[in-house]
Amino acid sequence: MDRQETLGRILETGVIAVVRLQSSERLLEVARAIDAGGIRAIEFTMTTPGAIDTLVSAAAAMGDRIVLGAGTVLDGPTARAAILAGARFIVAPTLSRETIETCHRHGAVAIPGAYTPTEILTAWEWGADLVKVFPATGLGPRYFKDVLAPLPQVRLVPTGGVDLESVGPFIEAGAAAVAVGSNLVDPRVVAAGDLGALTEKARAYRSAVDAARDGLRRR
Repeated sequence: MDRQETLGRILETGVIAVVRLQSSERLLEVARAIDAGGIRAIEFTMTTPGAIDTLVSAAAAMGDRIVLGAGTVLDGPTARAAILAGARFIVAPTLSRETIETCHRHGAVAIPGAYTPTEILTAWEWGADLVKVFPATGLGPRYFKDVLAPLPQVRLVPTGGVDLESVGPFIEAGAAAVAVGSNLVDPRVVAAGDLGALTEKARAYRSAVDAARDGLRRR
């Protein structure tokens, strides 16, 4: 899968599931449950112990069905290690030109983090495929609409605090996709082994994105 195909699949799904757990023991099970709910872009954060090894296992088991990514990547060497392990997109909380260049050198999608309009435009000028706006919790959909007015070419992904109630407004404000962490992958639900609930939550987020996009098409 080349970079453009990876990007296309992320945009089609519209939701990046951010999996951040204290252990990698159930990461593959969690990925299967999320996939069953219709979300095909799944990010394992590098703060999870054993994340690299799990990327290898998940890529071998599910690489044809889902697009795997690595998150909380802070530098080029970590990005390279994750890509070699099977990650097809790299997500960072901050802006690093080295990380973007490493992603493109290895054919992976680069999603750096930015907050201000200047950071967002800089990320785009450095070649970001998507720009993660983080933390989006205190910004809200109106911020995205305001930023995209002068910068309509930039593809923004709100991250941090996104929930079922805000998905629709973010998409309607122009977000290319949303990234959802603990509001989707609740560590307590995972610990309880309630993977069916995780699948239903994934289905609800995917449906919320689809509904918002359908509404925009009808306008």
